[in-house]
Amino acid sequence: MKLLITGAAGFIGSNFSFYWRKNRPEDSLVLLDALTYAGNLNTILPLLGENLPVKFVHMDITDREGIDALFEREGFDAVVNFAAETHVDNSITGPEVFLRSNILGTQALMEACRKFGGLRFHQVSTDEVYGDLPLDRPDLFFTEETPVQASSPYAASKAAADLLALAYFRTYNLPVTISRCSNNYGPYQFPEKLIPLMIIRALQDMPLPVYGTGLNVRDWLHVDDHCRAIEVILMRGAPGEVYNIGGHNERDCLTVVRTILEHLNKPESLISFVEDRAGHDLRYAIDPAKIHNALGWLPEIPFEHGIRQTVRWYVEKPGWWGAILDGSYREV
Repeated sequence: MKLLITGAAGFIGSNFSFYWRKNRPEDSLVLLDALTYAGNLNTILPLLGENLPVKFVHMDITDREGIDALFEREGFDAVVNFAAETHVDNSITGPEVFLRSNILGTQALMEACRKFGGLRFHQVSTDEVYGDLPLDRPDLFFTEETPVQASSPYAASKAAADLLALAYFRTYNLPVTISRCSNNYGPYQFPEKLIPLMIIRALQDMPLPVYGTGLNVRDWLHVDDHCRAIEVILMRGAPGEVYNIGGHNERDCLTVVRTILEHLNKPESLISFVEDRAGHDLRYAIDPAKIHNALGWLPEIPFEHGIRQTVRWYVEKPGWWGAILDGSYREV
């Protein structure tokens, strides 16, 4: 198989690229990334080499001519689309780039898949398209039948891309699948996200900014579990279907921050409560029964193990995140 992985220098895309290379070394990979601020070429350099069936392409997925030429030249069998603007705060202050990348970019990729043979296309989405759940109803979970009700411009752009993907399946019979995952964590996550931000700031004895009361609940999914789920969907998922991917690891943000401080032996006095984010979702929780029953997937990494492993990774990789903090990662 020849696989195009977009957003391959980002957090989940890079982890998926490492995962696929390790588990399916016979396959050829084309790793594509626009290398915006959250793309780090350093992360995937170990995958690139003259004697490896892996190449990197620096390209924006909204470059329609470039995308078409790439598809014509490479002859892909399948596409996994991780490429997206994802930081909710940035979508609140500047939504336009989210609409361009997350909607028009996805459409450009699907149009190329349609032009060059009806290629298998997997869209990586988010549980944030469902909006949120009340904190006082722990019995409620997102299912694939939950209505889309996005709270942020980011979530709205991802919901629009999902609807467009389903339209391409129905209108053009393009073999599309969609996965909607809960909050990922693990190695190579950009320091703007909660867990790496808290780890890095705690290591530097800096204040840890926590929104509001910190009681917003997320379902934490280790990125390795997410990669396994995408693999089974790509290989055995039914075209036209949506699959929710959850970790069964619900924790409020304040508990996560306290857990990080405990692992680093740092005081809770570092926690600094700040003004809450506009439209901040209260609770995310996913019911992954569909992907379990249909494809046999369940998360394997308990949060207690995964967060310990993740904290250790950031402690041992100051060169990786230090290059992001000082900006030198953009010079590769």
